[in-house]
Amino acid sequence: MTFMSQFIEHEVDPKVKAWLQEEMAEQEARYQKIVKEMQDLAPSREQWYQEFFDRITTKGFNVDGDDRVVIKREDLPVFSEGRIDQVVWKYGVDED
Repeated sequence: MTFMSQFIEHEVDPKVKAWLQEEMAEQEARYQKIVKEMQDLAPSREQWYQEFFDRITTKGFNVDGDDRVVIKREDLPVFSEGRIDQVVWKYGVDED
């Protein structure tokens, strides 16, 4: 075992392997449901972004107590064409 490779060779009971596969399938199903819900929110999210940008460029945001900083329009992030928001999720090693 090296610093980067911390795998310890061991035997896994077939029941445990079956349970792990079942758990991973359930997690994948939950993940796909979350992805769909996030994609369905995309139109609303664009409006939320715009409202947030309008708010921080007019009223600003709190940096410490009552201290507010107003962000200039030119300092706002520019989203590239075709950019999509995505759910980031990772478990173990992906086996395709």
